[in-house]
Amino acid sequence: MDIRTLNADIAVGPQITPADVAALAAAGYRAILCNRPNGEGADQPGFAEIAQAAQACGLPVHHLPVESGTVRDEDAQAFGVLLASLPKPVFAYCRTGTRSATLWALSQATKLPLPEILQRARSAGYDLQAVVRRVANGGQTPGGAIDATHDIVIVGGGAAGAAVAASLLARRRDLDIAIIDPAEVHYYQPGWTMVGAGVFKPEVTARTMASVLPRGVRWLKGAVAAFESERDAVVLDGCRVVRYRQLVVCPGLKLDWQAIPGLPETLGRHGVTSNYRYDLAPYTWELVQRLRGGKAVFTQPPMPIKCAGAPQKAMYLSADHWRRQGVLDQVDIDFCNAGAVLFGVADYVPALMEYIAPTACT
Repeated sequence: MDIRTLNADIAVGPQITPADVAALAAAGYRAILCNRPNGEGADQPGFAEIAQAAQACGLPVHHLPVESGTVRDEDAQAFGVLLASLPKPVFAYCRTGTRSATLWALSQATKLPLPEILQRARSAGYDLQAVVRRVANGGQTPGGAIDATHDIVIVGGGAAGAAVAASLLARRRDLDIAIIDPAEVHYYQPGWTMVGAGVFKPEVTARTMASVLPRGVRWLKGAVAAFESERDAVVLDGCRVVRYRQLVVCPGLKLDWQAIPGLPETLGRHGVTSNYRYDLAPYTWELVQRLRGGKAVFTQPPMPIKCAGAPQKAMYLSADHWRRQGVLDQVDIDFCNAGAVLFGVADYVPALMEYIAPTACT
């Protein structure tokens, strides 16, 4: 756990786990403030999991979710109100702690001198130069001029964004391409199916963002707060404005764990798992190895989903393990599909349809 102190009243840090809450209480923190929306990251426990652990430790916990790259003036004001009302010291967190540090800085813009705010953030490891204009403007958003211009701007540094950049550069090496993404870690999410089957270790699916982007591509480490198509520009958090000749938008899908009541609190325990999250795929493999008989239920939600094949592959790979262990005939496998077919076009996979009886949990 990474705790970075801003002053006697507040510390910030990256995403915590439910297991970290007891350590925060033991360290003397008296309240927790989460600034990260649910489902933002593939390796992220939901707020309900944190809240459950905080309740067990007697700590008040609040959720003030702020989309990455969209720290609004009203968000900073709400943060300041919460900080003033909560018992102190408070621990606030988001993906990396930057969002929480930014919220703190903006909320203190009329209370502390600008140099002191920047120095405290810098001492904690956060460079807030991108929001200097807002802090100097009393925590309010000023009008912004163009800060940079690129031939191609790609929003999203995942597999799609990196592949598009590589394809364009293969055709024209002289293109000035910028990828906008706030994440420091790039996850190869298709590999999590293999993690859940014991083929890969989870760490092989994670790389630093800088190491996977094509050579020559500029990485703008931030998130898009707004699109201004009328002037061919995007606005990044902190009011940086980036203009483009062509724009590619591929930020990926956001998983909505909250759509199923009780799921966020149950994931990762009691035999409930998902290969769509980095920290849960190893638990899938643990469950597969432990099961020697009984019922195994695999589910596939309605579209759109990240990969229509992932839930099915989890089932096939699990069944193959049970077959090799000689216990397949002792496992009752159900595949619960939200649709009537495995894929949008049933003729695409006639062989697979033969493996799954159409009456099974459809």
